[in-house]
Amino acid sequence: MSEALDPEVIELAAKVFALARQGDAETLAAYVDAGVPANLTNDKGDTLVMLAAYHGHPAAVAALLARGADADRANDRGQTPLAGAVFKGEDEVVRALLDGGADPEAGTPSAVDTARMFGKTHLLELFGSR
Repeated sequence: MSEALDPEVIELAAKVFALARQGDAETLAAYVDAGVPANLTNDKGDTLVMLAAYHGHPAAVAALLARGADADRANDRGQTPLAGAVFKGEDEVVRALLDGGADPEAGTPSAVDTARMFGKTHLLELFGSR
């Protein structure tokens, strides 16, 4: 038996994913505080943290992590928010994720592998200091 998804739930999820992409940390935090799962994922396995990280929003990342989001949760392609932030050159997001407990060795490719691939030695040093 397949249940049809409530269109209002789908609309709310789309709104929350958009908030993560836009980096609206305050509103995003309010939705999670009201019951939206901190580890909500889209159809590609991207979490709210992944979307906020990939789009360069350290405050949104920090707000989600403070509310129990998993810093290392990989998407369906094995990518983690930290590796995505390294790839995009979002150093502030990298720091927010590390402060929230992200593992630089998690995922495929890992954040360490990504930093090596793109010659980001300052991030390799940062990962090594943790």
